[in-house]
Parts: sequence; structure tokens; C-alpha cells
Amino acid sequence: MNWSGVRERVLALRKAPGTAKVFGAGGHGFRLDPPLSEAEVAEAEAELGVSFPPAYRSFLLEVAAGGAGPDYGLYPLRRDDQGWHWVALGDTREVNPLLGRPFPSEAERARWTEELDTREPREEDFPDEDAYRAAYRAWDDEWEPLNQAMTAGAVCLGHQGCGYFTWLAVTGPDSGTLWNDLRAADGPLEPLSVDFPTWYLTWLHRAAQEAAGAPSGRPGRRR
Repeated sequence: MNWSGVRERVLALRKAPGTAKVFGAGGHGFRLDPPLSEAEVAEAEAELGVSFPPAYRSFLLEVAAGGAGPDYGLYPLRRDDQGWHWVALGDTREVNPLLGRPFPSEAERARWTEELDTREPREEDFPDEDAYRAAYRAWDDEWEPLNQAMTAGAVCLGHQGCGYFTWLAVTGPDSGTLWNDLRAADGPLEPLSVDFPTWYLTWLHRAAQEAAGAPSGRPGRRR
């Protein structure tokens, strides 16, 4: 992937008169972290136990460690005294605890969900309400680790708004694919139909149009 000129195009939008019209610009302000060096990227990969997909890796090396990007921007990859991590909203450290595991297939996620659904306790199977409620709480508690397992082997790239996120698979057969996470509203974790470069460059083209006052032609965004 050739990212030549992309960093300069993004930074130039900081001075465009209509940047306030671009969704999410109030958060990232068209600012970019400096790119990482080859040594830094290699160190991050070794510490995190993964190899970044080529397009994302080259972005880190040639454009930025994070910052301006689709929606509310790309979570920057940074290092502090605790090690490498991504910086999420509110300057919180973000590292997927299951990052080194294989990213599950859609079939696996569907099977896990169906299996847990079938084990939902039924009140008529318990001698009293207290026993049922205790069993239901134990069953309901299983959803949190299951939801976490759904994005094993993936990096959370950024926040779309309203609790929706974009993920990048970095392990397994689907490494390099992007995923739209709508689970905050009981929606799916669904694949995006574009790769990382297309996703980022489409946003940049649209942002430049909007900042220049041209209609984007896109549907309303989540806020």
C-alpha cells in the first residue's frame, strides 16, 4: 500500500473552513500522532504477541500511530511505562486481553450464541423463584466473557458513536478484515465490505468534500 501524501492531506484539513461539518472532527480535530519507526512497530508486535496486517502496519509506519480518521478517529498506538497499548476515548488504555487468540469465524460466533441461548433457564424448571433467579443470574453472567471472545484476535480501531465500534482482525484466516460492532444496540458484529486502506481513504475523500462544503451523499450518522 502506498500512503504517499496521505498524512499531508489529513493535516491540511485542519485549516479548511468547513471542518466543523465533518462528523467526529470535534474529537480528533484532524490531528495525527507521529508515525512509528520500524523498531517501534516490531517491538509492539512482539510485546502484544501479534503481527499487524500489512496495510495497518504500513499506515503506522508511513501515516500515523493514530488520530484523525473515520467517525471519532483511530485509537493511537502508544507506549508508556506499562508497555504498548491503544488510547481509547477518555485517554483510557485499550489492549484486548484476548488479542493473541485466533479471531473467530462468523460460524463459530453463531454457534457460541446459539449454544448459550439454548441454556437459558426456564422458571418452570425450578422449585421456587429464588432458585430460578440465581440460575438466571449465573447464566446471564456468561454473556460478558462470550461477548469478549467474539472479538478475540482483533484490535478496536475506534468509536463510531452510541457505543458502536470498528474492529480490525489481526489473527486467524480473517486477519486484515474490518468489522462493524453494533452489539450495544443488540445488533450484529458484521464484516465491512472494504479493506483498511479503502476504509480510510474513502473517509479522507469524503471529509475533504464536506470540509469544502460539498454534500457528502451519505446517510445520517450515529451520534
